[in-house]
Formats: sequence, C-alpha cells, structure tokens
Amino acid sequence: MKSFFISTPIYYVNARPHLGHGYTTIVADSVSRFHRLKGDMTYFLTGTDEHGDKIVQAAEAGGRTPEVYADAISQLFRDLWPDLEIANDDFIRTTEERHKQCVQEVLQRVFDNGDIYFDEYGGHYCYGCERFYTEKELVDGKCPDHQTAPAFIKEKNYFFRMSKYLEPLRRHIEEYPEFIQPEGYRNEILAMLREDLGDLCISRPKTRLTWGIELPFDRDFVTYVWFDALINYISALGYPDGEKFRKYWPGAHHLVAKDILKPHAVFWPTMLMSAGIPLYKGLRVHGYWTINEAKMSKSLGNVVAPLDMARKYGLAAFRYFLLSEMTFGQDSSFSEEALVNRFNADLANDLGNLFSRTLSMTHKYFGGIVPECAALEDMDREVLTVGHNAMANFQDQFEHFQFSKALRSLWDLIRHLNKYIDSAAPWTLYKNGDSTRLGTVMYVVLEGMRKVALHLWPVMPSASETMLAQLGVKFSLGDADLEGEANSWFGLAPGTAVEEKSNLFPRQEKDAAKIQSSPEATSLVNTPHIEFEDFAKVDLRVGTVLAAKVHPAADRLLVLEIDAGEEEPRQIVAGLAEFWKPEELAGRQVVMVANLKPRKLRGLVSQGMVLAVKQENGLQLLTPTGKVANGSRVS
Repeated sequence: MKSFFISTPIYYVNARPHLGHGYTTIVADSVSRFHRLKGDMTYFLTGTDEHGDKIVQAAEAGGRTPEVYADAISQLFRDLWPDLEIANDDFIRTTEERHKQCVQEVLQRVFDNGDIYFDEYGGHYCYGCERFYTEKELVDGKCPDHQTAPAFIKEKNYFFRMSKYLEPLRRHIEEYPEFIQPEGYRNEILAMLREDLGDLCISRPKTRLTWGIELPFDRDFVTYVWFDALINYISALGYPDGEKFRKYWPGAHHLVAKDILKPHAVFWPTMLMSAGIPLYKGLRVHGYWTINEAKMSKSLGNVVAPLDMARKYGLAAFRYFLLSEMTFGQDSSFSEEALVNRFNADLANDLGNLFSRTLSMTHKYFGGIVPECAALEDMDREVLTVGHNAMANFQDQFEHFQFSKALRSLWDLIRHLNKYIDSAAPWTLYKNGDSTRLGTVMYVVLEGMRKVALHLWPVMPSASETMLAQLGVKFSLGDADLEGEANSWFGLAPGTAVEEKSNLFPRQEKDAAKIQSSPEATSLVNTPHIEFEDFAKVDLRVGTVLAAKVHPAADRLLVLEIDAGEEEPRQIVAGLAEFWKPEELAGRQVVMVANLKPRKLRGLVSQGMVLAVKQENGLQLLTPTGKVANGSRVS
C-alpha cells in the first residue's frame, strides 16, 4: 500500500479559530478521506503552535500566564474539528514534551554538522510575523502582511547557515515540479532563490523572551518560533526512530496558506537537508478567503466563524461550498449569498432533486426495490460514458488538489442523470406498461446515484453515508474500490430495497425570509409602470382549499390542496402557518397565480402562489366577495 501523510499548519494560538483555519483543515480532512477511500495508508496531522512573542503578549493582555492561555485556545481548536467532521489522526502541541525533545534533537544535529553559528545582527523585526525583514522586503517601510512599521532590533543570536543549502534546494525544485504546487507559488520561490536570502536567525535571548524551547547547546537562549514549529511535522511521527516516521514520512504532503509559503518552502527544506532528513514530497499552497476584497483577519473585524455557517446551512453544504467555491491556490470571496446560491443550484436543484424524484419513482414503479437491468440502448451507454469520464476526472483532479474542478466533473454526471430521466421519461414507460425498459432506465439512474454518493464521501462524509443508506447500501471504507468505480457500472444489486424519500438538501429561502420579516407597506410613488400586455400574462384564478397541512420540513409553511376547476387538485406551498391553522383554511376560496412556473419549496413542488396582503395585525387573504366557480379567472 502507498503511504500518504497530510498535515495542516499548526495554528498559532493568538486568536480563536476562524474560516481560514476551518477551510485549511476541511481541505486536509477531505484529502485524507480521499486517500483512505483509494486504499492508501493515510495519516492526517494538525495541531497548535504555542511559543513566541505574540503568545506572551496575548496572555499578558488577558491577565493570564502563557501556559494557561495556550491551553485554553488550543482546546478551542481541538474541540471544533469534530463538529466540522474533521477526523485527524493526531493533534500536536508544541508545548508537549515529545515535541520539545525532537526540536532539541534536530537542533543538536544541525549544530554538530557545523551549520549553526553565533553572531550579532541588527534588523527590522515584526512582532506580528515574529521574524526579521530586510529593507527590500518592506513595503513603504512597513511589514507587507500587517501594514505596521517593524521595530529595529540589534542583538547577539544564533544563526542557521541556510545559505549553504539554497542552491541544492533550487535544483531540487527545478527537478521535481510537483514539489511546490500550484505552479505560481513554485515560480515565486524560484524567483526568491535567485536573491541573496542570507542565513536565518534561530534563537531569542532569554533576557527578551523565555517562552520557548531552550537551545540544547546554550541554555541562555530559546528557539526561534519557526525553527520550533516546523519540526512538528516529524515530532508527531516520532522522529528519529518512530514507526510512524518510517511508514508515513516518504509520502509527506504539507498544506498551507500562501502567507507562510517562505517558511515552508525555504526554511523547512533547508533545515531538513542540514539534519540529514529526506525532504517532504509536496507542498500545497492555497489562497485567502476575503470579505469585500479584504483578507479575513481579527484586526479588521471581518472574521467568519466556521461553526456558525455550518449550523446555519448544514455541515455538508458548508464543506461543499468551501471546496467548490475556491479555485485552489487563488483567493476567493466569501459571502452568505454565494453560499445560498450554490446550495440551491448544486445541492437542492441538482443533487437533491435527483435523489428525491428517483427514490419516489422507484417506490411508485417497483415497490421500492432496485429493478433488473436489461439490454442497454444508446442513451444508456451515453450515461455510462459520461459517468466513467466524470469519475476518472474527479479522482485525478482531487488527487492534485483541484477540488472545484473535481466537483464540477462529478456534477457533469449528476446533471446528465437528471437530463437522462427527462429524456427516457420513466412515467411514460410505466403508463405504456414497458416494465423491462423502465427497469433498465431506473437501474442506470440508481447506480449512477450510488457512484455519486460514494465519490462525495471525502467532501461530505455523513451526507454521503446517508445517501448510500437511502439506496440500501451500507458504507464500508474497507470495501470501497474508488479506482474500480470509474471502470464499471453494475455495483448496485438488483433486489435492494431503497428508501421512499430524500430531503437532505431543502432549498434555502434566504431572500424570501427577509421579505416575510418586513411587514411595512411600500410606497407606490416609485413603483415602475407596466404595460397591459405584461399584466395579461399573469393568470389569476379562484380556487377552494380542500385540505391543508404543515410542511414536514418547514413549520412556517403550509401545504395546500386546492380545487382550481382542473382534472386534479393543485398543490401549493405557502408561508401561512404563522397566521392560520391548517383546519382554518379548509373550504376557503382563495386567489392564486395559476401560471407561475412550478418550483420546489423545502423539497415539495408548489404549483402556483396564493395571494395575500400583509398588515401590522396579521395577513389577509385575497378572496372573492361571494362564492364563485372554482377556476374562475380574475379579470
């Protein structure tokens, strides 16, 4: 079995977890799950970085010791991850003894190798970044990340002879294009390595900072936070003699945001070279989530709490949005509007509708049992071709961290399955009594749904397992064969019992909710005029409410059965539950928009709209002054 090791950065405990932390860790979790689904020997590491100046400052500001402060913030990260369905194998803290011992082991090796020396240095020090900047790196005399002027500090410290390894590092990056991806960040580091980066200051005197790991060769100094933190990737694996290090380090991949590219792409590999440790296999770099084009940050007050979004719209939808919305490597703008739009378009309309209609038809036509698949026709074989291509592309793109492209490939199959249903018209086959052809069509769709649900497990694990359960399939990681799925189609056993309904992704009515919460009458002064021809397009009819019930998935909605003078009663879903009990509406005549395009509201089709006027004291229905024939047109 191939080994795969994925790590997030260990998060600095100077602030609570926000959307940026959530995104990185959800990506790592999804990648980890993908490789487990492939059958790879997989290990997933995350944790917290707890030493340095910023931690001391944050602790002092709160009137606590660094130890107490670090314990509290680290626990916030540890507690959050299960709520986001993040299943990490280990959680490392840099204050743990196993980590301290490993850091001192590496420092001693580098020192014994002659790559650490003592010298005096003066430079521009940013406390926010906890690093020195050269004049060339500053922008208008300020730190490019924090937009503050750094302090000039001159002191004696220990230095790592990083310059000795910069040329070997450049050659390695050029020889192995996959070492740093996406390519733009690889090129950025290659350009950086053409400059004289010099050596790296790796200590802080205890006269200035005591919150850190002591140098093993000089107890008057503690380790620079980056030389300490980066070593977590091997300390968690039990370097130098641990079985996990031997097993997983050959497949090591680090996942980071672009603001910490240089430490991971320059500091860390040169440290490994000096210590005689093989380099990691790949560094994968993502962009920022922005709010109104500004990077998310505590200081700007534009931080999004990931758990709030997950609770509001569902964890599956939140995870799906993050992976589908951001093109990996580039910045992406976060907004609730974008989340709701993608939810409704992709999850409610495409995926949710596919499951809802197919399960319902399977019960109607075959008593809820997966039918036999007979001989395939051309349109069936086209579905298989689209499916095989979609799954192969999904797997290839997901493995290369192109998550948005991977999900678009999978959605090619989902949308094609919906079109296939419309073209094959199972309802017509049923009406004509063509049960053999009907069984083939339903089997092709049900098997496609099974494959979609399985491929979505890395992105939305619980929802994926629920979808599989609705198809009568119990998820088993040990039985999964992801690569084999792209080359076959007949994995769903005929005779399997499926569930009757699916309402995993009820449509979100964010804008409608805003309108309903505003009872104020609007002014007619600025209402734009329309032509009579425009009004004539609206077909207003009178109907009688035969029955009403509360919507099973929305307690503010009522599901009305209305006699509109047609062959069968109409179903209209209306937001009337807070004003009337269902039994109060039975027998009432109402005015409805009869030619409004049908749409789903929380999983149920609404075939029109009931008209009403909202007042401060409640809602009034539009109704004729006397009883009229059902279906009468308002003119």
